Amino acid sequence: MREFGITFKCDMPHDRMIKLARQAEQAGFSYGWVFDSHVLWQEPYPILTLLATSTKTMRLGTCVTNPAVRDPSVTASLLATLNRISGDRMDLGIGRGDSSRRVMGKRPTTIERLEETVGAIRDLCAGKSLEYEGKPIQMNWTTGRMPPVWVAGYGPKVLRAAGRFADGIILQFADPHLIKWCLGFVREGAEKSGRDFTSIRVMSAAPAWISDDISTARDKVRWFPALVSNHVVDLISRYRPEELPEELTAYVRGRKGYDYLHHAEVGSSNAEFVSDDIVDRFALVGPPHEHIRRLEELASIGVTQFNIYLMSGDEETQLEAYGRDVVSHFRQA
Repeated sequence: MREFGITFKCDMPHDRMIKLARQAEQAGFSYGWVFDSHVLWQEPYPILTLLATSTKTMRLGTCVTNPAVRDPSVTASLLATLNRISGDRMDLGIGRGDSSRRVMGKRPTTIERLEETVGAIRDLCAGKSLEYEGKPIQMNWTTGRMPPVWVAGYGPKVLRAAGRFADGIILQFADPHLIKWCLGFVREGAEKSGRDFTSIRVMSAAPAWISDDISTARDKVRWFPALVSNHVVDLISRYRPEELPEELTAYVRGRKGYDYLHHAEVGSSNAEFVSDDIVDRFALVGPPHEHIRRLEELASIGVTQFNIYLMSGDEETQLEAYGRDVVSHFRQA
């Protein structure tokens, strides 16, 4: 595994997030990501500003924002400003929109709007002039650095689109079989547009819990497959059954609903339908050697970054263990 990242949910005091980011940077984590769901949690960009001024080398970004919550020119200005503050250490993680849209009763945006938004943000951050809603605009104060763009998605259409224009892919699970299925569509999109598929970075984003007590570890991360189920249900509504793998769709058949007010929450009733088998496939649990084995398997199929969702109430202890027992293994290798 070439890179490790850590994601913050923005539901904790800002000074604690700063301490965790510093701890992660010292432990060998090279990326710090922030969820963007402005109604459920704190606004991510002030947090990113604090992280930018409190770290030295860690790259920072949203995991993920979307085209609709903020005007693309606002997102571009935010990123360009943070690039000046951080010394060009910003990345853009973006998708069609989930919790920040659905909690307000709105649907995710279209793939076409996603691609148009990414193009506009890239041009504006680069200091280029572009025609925007019928008027030429330009941010001539930027550093000219275009933040690398990571696109999050699950379905064949958005994954093919990401293969056409993304610098990186965000896949929210740690299941090798499903990641290979997703990357097949990314490769199709890349090759059809004349891009080198191997130049596209691949992130597996999932929670992890180091412990010999497997039962406790599973309960700490069981919320995550429930979160993913929102995307799976959306896929089922838009694709024929034969177009989607059974390994992805079968587990949501017992799902009764989802309360976004308890999104990404340990112990939430949202996760009551999630079996131990699904937890083991989607997340990383167990002693350090099991995490290393799983990460080596992910690296062998093309995953370049593991982004750990540490949001369980004991982040400091788990982060220390991950840096000492897992990240250090790959740094030495």
